[in-house]
Amino acid sequence: MKNILYIFTLICTISFAQQTPVNKQIETVTIVGATAHIGNGKVIDNSLLIFENGKLTVVADARLTKVPYKGKIIQAKGKHVYPGFIAPNTTLGLVEIDAVRASNDQREIGVYNPHIRSIIAYNTESRVTETMRPNGVLQAQIVPRGGRISGTSSIVQLDAWNYEDALIKENDGIHINWPRTFSWSWAAHKTIPNKKYSEQVTDLENFFLKANYYDVKKGTNLKLESMKGALSGSKKVFVHLGDEKQIIDAVHFGLKHKLSLVLVGAHDAYKTIALLKKHNIPVLLQRVHSLPDNDDDDYDLPYKMAAKLVSAGILVGLETSGDMERMNSRNLPFYAGTCVAYGLNKEIAVQLITLNTATILGINSFTGSLEIGKDATLFISEGDALDMRTNKLSYAFIQGRNISLESHQTELYKRYSEKYKNDSKQ
Repeated sequence: MKNILYIFTLICTISFAQQTPVNKQIETVTIVGATAHIGNGKVIDNSLLIFENGKLTVVADARLTKVPYKGKIIQAKGKHVYPGFIAPNTTLGLVEIDAVRASNDQREIGVYNPHIRSIIAYNTESRVTETMRPNGVLQAQIVPRGGRISGTSSIVQLDAWNYEDALIKENDGIHINWPRTFSWSWAAHKTIPNKKYSEQVTDLENFFLKANYYDVKKGTNLKLESMKGALSGSKKVFVHLGDEKQIIDAVHFGLKHKLSLVLVGAHDAYKTIALLKKHNIPVLLQRVHSLPDNDDDDYDLPYKMAAKLVSAGILVGLETSGDMERMNSRNLPFYAGTCVAYGLNKEIAVQLITLNTATILGINSFTGSLEIGKDATLFISEGDALDMRTNKLSYAFIQGRNISLESHQTELYKRYSEKYKNDSKQ
């Protein structure tokens, strides 16, 4: 039965594969007249953007420059142009169908797996991944799951033949699932303290100490050897956690080992603002469309959390993990839109899913904003890209390549629109 399901999955994947990736940009592209949301909080109302060989060469106010237009000219008056949105902490391309085990490759057995590289399992042909692009999500951090240390993530662009083509930053960081202070008891039907919390933290501490004193000359231990980047600071260390005690303990752990720390999830981050600000700890904030985690939380705390942290000077990005996380990653811009409805400036909300996230992931030198010299990874929307009613893309470019916005859903929409049009004429 398992083999039959695997064959069925394979046939479906082949029959409805992702759109053919586009070749390297050859023709120069000029976009004129759009409202440009730069990604760093700035806006150009009547913009001129030119890019060639995959890089932005002109970003200016069309009314204040005499730069000649080049190549293909896109008249975009009344429209909006944005940097491509970035989805961090996602399992896109690692799972295709949850119920089909053969298509699920998001975790490995074992507790400590820093040597496991998610990029090896990344499937560029995923039908789920191609649905990100029509909403402007053009880049993603592919993260493994499970264990105390899940493994090593990589960052990709979402229009590629294979994982080598997709890579924009390989092995950017390792991911730690911090021990829980409380867990749910089905027997008691309530949360209970984790009696092994201290023991589990000590176990993690011991693993780091072993890695710190590991000598490759005395033997080969892939797990300990793969920790070198984290301990030297060349790799980010993403700590997945939630409550106040976890945050405090994780920050002190990171300071002790001199880690380049990023908190992921962190629903209690607003309780530790002083600590995070003092040590410049960035946060990839849990999915905005979530329920409050604590009984005494405001009902709308997840919606207004970003505004609280940003106003306090914390570097914040948005992540989308949780139930149905791969499918929900396409809603990233609308999570940012909800933050706007609950007190965040709109351009800062754009920044949360562009330049802020790029800065947290360490790729801001070449992507995340519309600036000269950066990758031409951007899109044109008919309206406000943070509003699901007006987020309608007419063009999207990844490294200057004009990519397809078609997906299985758009194909079905066109097919049945034609059907009902014909039915109405009969």
